[in-house]
Amino acid sequence: MESQTSLLAEILQHLLTIGGFLLAVFLIARLMSEKRQPGNTMAWLLVIVLIPYVGVPLYLIFGGRKLRRLVARKSRLAPQQLAGGPVAAAADPVALALVPAGAGPPVGGNTVRLLTRGDEAYAELVRQIRGARQTIHLMTFILGHDEIGRGIVDLLALRAREGVKVRLLLDAVGCLFTSRGFVDPVRRAGGEVHRFMPVLPLQRRWSANLRNHRKIAVFDHRVAIFGGHNLAKEYMGPTPLKKLWRDFGAVIEGPAVQPLNDIFVADWCYASGQTPAGLHGRRGPREAAPPGSCELQVVASGPDVAGDPLYEGILSYLQEAKQRIWIITPYFIPDEVLFRSLMIKARTGREVIIVIPAKSNHRIADFARRYYLRELQQAGARVLLYQGGMMHSKGMIVDDRVGLLGSANFDLRSLFVNFEVGVFVYTAPEVRAMCAWAEDLMTKSTPMTAARLARRRVIGNIAEDLSRLF
Repeated sequence: MESQTSLLAEILQHLLTIGGFLLAVFLIARLMSEKRQPGNTMAWLLVIVLIPYVGVPLYLIFGGRKLRRLVARKSRLAPQQLAGGPVAAAADPVALALVPAGAGPPVGGNTVRLLTRGDEAYAELVRQIRGARQTIHLMTFILGHDEIGRGIVDLLALRAREGVKVRLLLDAVGCLFTSRGFVDPVRRAGGEVHRFMPVLPLQRRWSANLRNHRKIAVFDHRVAIFGGHNLAKEYMGPTPLKKLWRDFGAVIEGPAVQPLNDIFVADWCYASGQTPAGLHGRRGPREAAPPGSCELQVVASGPDVAGDPLYEGILSYLQEAKQRIWIITPYFIPDEVLFRSLMIKARTGREVIIVIPAKSNHRIADFARRYYLRELQQAGARVLLYQGGMMHSKGMIVDDRVGLLGSANFDLRSLFVNFEVGVFVYTAPEVRAMCAWAEDLMTKSTPMTAARLARRRVIGNIAEDLSRLF
C-alpha cells in the first residue's frame, strides 16, 4: 500500500513538473510576443526560468500588460469616434499618428474651463450632479470613506430616486473599502454600481495588477469632468482648505464629451457584462452645447488599447519641442526613452522644467525619482519642488502650443500598466490658461539644490537604488 502511494506521488510530481515546464514555455512565448523593453523582458525571463515556482505565479498575477481579448472586445463596444468638423490640429502629424494607435481624432468646437483647486472641482461636480436631467456616468479610482465620499454617494442616491439614471464605476482596489456596502444607498435608490476588476476573488488573470486609474464624469452626454481628482477629502471639498491636495482637471462641453463617454461605456460594459445599447447617447439639437473654439484630442491608454498612444504622444511632442517643455507631476519615474529625450533637450538648450511635490505621499516614489532628477539637473533642466503641500496635478506643456492633462502620472505604471485617459489641448487660449496655472505652481515652488539630490550615505543609496528597481 505504501509503495502504491509512493508511486502515485512520484507520478503526480512528474506530471506537475511537466505541466510547470509547459506553462513556463507558454508564458515565455507570451512574454516575448509582448514586445516589452529588453530589461523588463530579461527580468521576467530570468525569474520564470530560474525559479519557476515563484516566477510563474508572479507573472500570472502581475506580469500581463495588454489583454488581447479585452482590446478586441472593447474595440467592438466603442462606436466610431465623431469628428467635430475640420480642425487645425487634424494636420498635426503627431495627432494624426496617434489615431491608428488607438486615440480618437482631434475635434473642435469645444469649450473648456480648467479646475485648479479642490473646492472648484467639488463645486462643479456637485453642480453637475444636481443639474443632470437624464444620465450621470461617473468613474473614479478612489471613493473616500469620508464625509466627501459619503456626501457624493448620498447626492447620487437622491438623483437616482428622482429618476436620473446613475451609473457609478469604481476601481476594486482603489475603492476597496467603499465599493460594497458604502454605496448601497445608490443601489437602493435605483442606481447601478459596479466594481472594475475585483481582486478577491481573482476573477481574471492579472486583475490584481491592472487598475483603472481614469477619472471621468459625464452628465446627460453633454458635459464632462475629467482630470486627476479622486472623490475623497484629500482631493476636493466645499471650502478652499490648505490641507487639500493641489490637483488639476477640466470641465468641457462640445464634441469631445462623446469620446470620454465612450470610454466610460466600454469600461462599464466590461465590468458589468452589459451591452452598450442605449448607453452611448447622443445630444439632440436642442441639447447642443454652446459653440466653442477649443480643439481637443481624447486619448485612452492601458491594457484595453492595442498600442500606447498616450505614451507615444508624450514622447513625440517632447522630441519635437523647439523652445520649452514643462512637466507637472506628483511622481516622476520615466522610462529610458523619455528620460533620454528630456536629457537631450536640456543639453541642447531647451527649457526643461519639472515641477514635483517637495514630498509626495509615496516615499518609495520620492527615492526612485532622485536618480532621474539628478541626471536631468546636471544636463541643464530645472527641478522645482512645490511647497504648498501634496501636489497631485498632472500636466505637460510644450512650446506654448500643445498641452496635456488627464489622469496619468509621469511614471511607468501610468504610462504602461494602468487604464488611463489624457486629453491633448491644441488651441492657444486654453494652452495659455494652462501656462498660467503652471506658472502659479512655480511661484509656490523652490529649486531643488544639487546637495539635496546628491548621493547619500550607504543606507540612503541602497534605498534609492532599490526603490528605482522596485
